[in-house]
Amino acid sequence: MILYVETNFLMSIAKGQDELAENFLQNIPISVSLVIPSICYVESLATLEQEDKYNEDFIRRLDIQVNEAARDKTSQNAQLVVNYFKQAKISFLQRKNDTETRFYTGLTQLFSKAEEIPLTTEIIHENRVRNILEKHFMDKFIIECIVHHARLHPDEIKIFLSANSKEFGRREVIEVLRDSGIQYFNKTQNFLGWLESQSN
Repeated sequence: MILYVETNFLMSIAKGQDELAENFLQNIPISVSLVIPSICYVESLATLEQEDKYNEDFIRRLDIQVNEAARDKTSQNAQLVVNYFKQAKISFLQRKNDTETRFYTGLTQLFSKAEEIPLTTEIIHENRVRNILEKHFMDKFIIECIVHHARLHPDEIKIFLSANSKEFGRREVIEVLRDSGIQYFNKTQNFLGWLESQSN
């Protein structure tokens, strides 16, 4: 069985939003071949970098508020604000470190356990022909990579797992996946339930 994953699989692990995905990645059954488009690695690193910029901006604004409150000599609440915000900053930075640790652990596991689908000129040409996800070019490339790979494995059971149901759950995308013999799941829990039912 082929299990296709994409950027959100890694990011949900990094953010601690999908413990089941994290456990699954650590203990992939021998019957499952994990496959990911190589562009997802680039997208996930770009996403992490963007999150770092948001985090730095948040910390900068928090520091400004701490400094302003520390200069307030008359408010009884000023010192409370300083103390709470300083503690919030410590906790925020610890959570940021947790996220980065999970990200790089997950990335390393994907590197060692998943087959990569390279972005080829053929896939780029196919991308121009299909009229889906027009305003979401990365998601469109991800689908094209997966569909291209699926055509090379017509006799395999093929699953696509992505929490990005806003884009990948669209009717026209589901039809493209179905036409390529790919079943779509938007939750790890649902996929694992289906996987367990297959072994019974």
